[in-house]
Amino acid sequence: MRSYGNRLEKADIPFAQKERFTHSLLTILNEKWNDISAPECAHDIQDLYRSYVNDPDPFREVKLESNDIALAMYGDLSRKVDESDDPFITALKLAIAGNIIDFAVNDSCDLDGTIDRVLRSELAVDHSLQLKQALERANRVLYIGDNAGEIVFDKLFIGQIAHPGLVYSVRGGPAINDATMEDADYTGMTSVARVISSGHASPTTDLSRSGEEFQRYFREADLIISKGQGNLEGLIGIPDRRIFFLLMAKCNVISEYLGIETGSFVVINPSLQSKKQ
Repeated sequence: MRSYGNRLEKADIPFAQKERFTHSLLTILNEKWNDISAPECAHDIQDLYRSYVNDPDPFREVKLESNDIALAMYGDLSRKVDESDDPFITALKLAIAGNIIDFAVNDSCDLDGTIDRVLRSELAVDHSLQLKQALERANRVLYIGDNAGEIVFDKLFIGQIAHPGLVYSVRGGPAINDATMEDADYTGMTSVARVISSGHASPTTDLSRSGEEFQRYFREADLIISKGQGNLEGLIGIPDRRIFFLLMAKCNVISEYLGIETGSFVVINPSLQSKKQ
């Protein structure tokens, strides 16, 4: 929510309108926070913000900046993968590190530091072996994307996977700084995977609101890879052993839910986690 406050301060609209937006924002938070997920709440707030600034994609410049930063690193990251002892794990960890690119919330993020840390760290929950085995068995893979910029790191991992049946999904329209079809084209994701739209402009995966094409791919997939906290919040309540979540735990709510420290990196399939407990 802080991201909208920061952008509102810079918006070229009268002070009275800014005050009305703030009042409406607090109303949404007070009335809906306990009834809907954080990503759904963010969707409602984005619609509210658009109505005040008359901009259908208020984070477009942020997304372009994120993509450009990640693309500038792509060559060096590819070499890290190629020269590593385990290219699969290295590419997987880099994909998770890309989850830190979230300029909509933070004015800056320590991307280089996060990359170094994830490559040196053990995963707090590590189902990477099971993920690799599932990839080898699967005929159809659905990879659900998250942020712009992060999509470049996904591209690196998907290139390493080289799975002929993999489909990558983006948001159905502008949703904060999440990747859309425009970002997939811009970053070259369309050159390494078939890309589809979720059919819904929200920073999460809500199957009840997703488009028919996305629902079909979700239903028919042998394996589902879900990136980021927003998708986790939308899918975690679905008891589905096909889903692997790849993310960095960025807040206390998620870290406490997963039983890990904030800032930790995870590859988790909840059905495997429950078997261990």
